[in-house]
Amino acid sequence: MRYADTITAIATARGRSALAIVRLSGPQAMQFAAMCFIGEDLRTAASHTAHVGLWRGADGAEIDHVVTTVFRAPRSATGEDVVEVSCHGGDYVAARIIESVIATGARLAEPGEFTQRAFLNGKMDLAQAEAVADLIHASSALAHRVSVAHLRGHYSESLSELRATMLEICALAELELDFPDEDVKFADRTVVRQLLDQAEEHLTTSLGSHKLGVLIREGVRVVIAGRPNAGKSTLLNAVLGQDRAIVSSVPGTTRDTIEADTEVEGILFRFVDTAGMRESADRIEAEGIDRAVREAIESDVLIYVYDVTIGLNEQETAWLRDRARQSLLVVVANKSDLCETLPDLLPIGIPVVILSAKQAMRDPGLLAELWHLIVSLTAAELSEANTSRIVTNQRHQHHMKKALRALHAARESLDAGRSGDLFTLDIRAALHEIGAITGEVTNDDVLGEIFARFCIGK
Repeated sequence: MRYADTITAIATARGRSALAIVRLSGPQAMQFAAMCFIGEDLRTAASHTAHVGLWRGADGAEIDHVVTTVFRAPRSATGEDVVEVSCHGGDYVAARIIESVIATGARLAEPGEFTQRAFLNGKMDLAQAEAVADLIHASSALAHRVSVAHLRGHYSESLSELRATMLEICALAELELDFPDEDVKFADRTVVRQLLDQAEEHLTTSLGSHKLGVLIREGVRVVIAGRPNAGKSTLLNAVLGQDRAIVSSVPGTTRDTIEADTEVEGILFRFVDTAGMRESADRIEAEGIDRAVREAIESDVLIYVYDVTIGLNEQETAWLRDRARQSLLVVVANKSDLCETLPDLLPIGIPVVILSAKQAMRDPGLLAELWHLIVSLTAAELSEANTSRIVTNQRHQHHMKKALRALHAARESLDAGRSGDLFTLDIRAALHEIGAITGEVTNDDVLGEIFARFCIGK
């Protein structure tokens, strides 16, 4: 696809820095850049070459000493002629360069328009384009690894294998439809069923990975809960290695949730400190307690903290047993430094860590057992996951669910001996949904929604 206009934008973050990059892309990128650049004639410059010179504005005033790099179509990121101008960092200089380029006839790029042109010009598929945004927003080593795998096309290759299987099924089905008078049947119903099995297994496995994908993309939500003054906020500060939450001996100090992130073994953990769980006539504290209960229910991992000098009561024990059936749970018997002899722990069948959060503030090594439990509950499954098959995108999950339903309908038609037309329509419906993920099937509204989430200049 060819565009008549040339776009420009700052490709680096705003603010003071050593360098900033202004990017131009489009059929007149070389011409517009040459009108502002004093040095090598960029209109005749070879592709993939860099040139040092002065950049001047529309009024002829010199703006900066720059390096321009030329990339000619189709050997560029967007598939169009591209010029990248490296100037000194700072908002003012880059903004002046943008103004000078717009004065020559270019227009300011819309959010994600450079990546959108790369997609429309066949430089990447839609799943890879979305991986660009994921890579920019990656907040952990594992999220980065998955985004890179998707950007390199491994995820798309997996989807291509799935499409190839479904196309083979479709070809067998349509062979029968093309020769109705020749009594031609599907080569072998057993072969068709095997191909359906492969496609359904592929989709089921991919859909099953979406929960992991969400954890990788958004982080593992670890909620710290317990009664007032059990040491929850102290434990949060110890885990983070900083005074993030206010600590007080007064029960009910924490009245709202407090969130903070930390990365361990390449995985992002989002810790949430909550209000102490108890009956309260204070409306504000009661709302905080309600939020604490909701956070505990929705957590990926729940750390329940209790004061080991007081112990767990029957109500707490029953609640913990119920939570253990629904979520990953670790119990922390806190304030061990206040006990000369530790009491016997209640046999609740849940991992229990005995420690002093107060001492762990000074000696993080005391948290080793707790970290081992948290990581072992989550990291093993995450780190062993096949990065090329993990579904991190909700849009992809939506299309995969519809594709799987279409395959189930196709199997029902096959088993019931229904018309080959119905079977083929279901297979083609599944193909349509997979094509919507990679962009082989799409529309302007979908593209607008996806690329609007990108930053300008990307």
